[in-house]
Amino acid sequence: MSLSEARFHDLVDAVQETVEDTFDDSGLDVDLENSGGVLTIRFENGSQLILSRQPALRQLWVAARSGGFHFDYDEESALWICDANDERLGELLARATQEQGGEALEFEDL
Repeated sequence: MSLSEARFHDLVDAVQETVEDTFDDSGLDVDLENSGGVLTIRFENGSQLILSRQPALRQLWVAARSGGFHFDYDEESALWICDANDERLGELLARATQEQGGEALEFEDL
């Protein structure tokens, strides 16, 4: 069963809020901008991490220095899972933050 558009947007909103809160609480020097449903995290070194929603595909896309990743929501596990390698969204965000920001953050339950 595919997600309704409303549920998809609610889920992405929740993810973006969690990501923003995690960065806010971390003390890491980043610039957060959430505009038009796209969350952009800019690191001190100028690199970016971008979370954007793709409503037509019901996917959450993440652009990082290491590449582009597409995530589908898995209702059973209540997690966003990469369609290419089954990596959890939280794992990718932690890895990208370490690579781009030099600090390991925990993105639990994502």
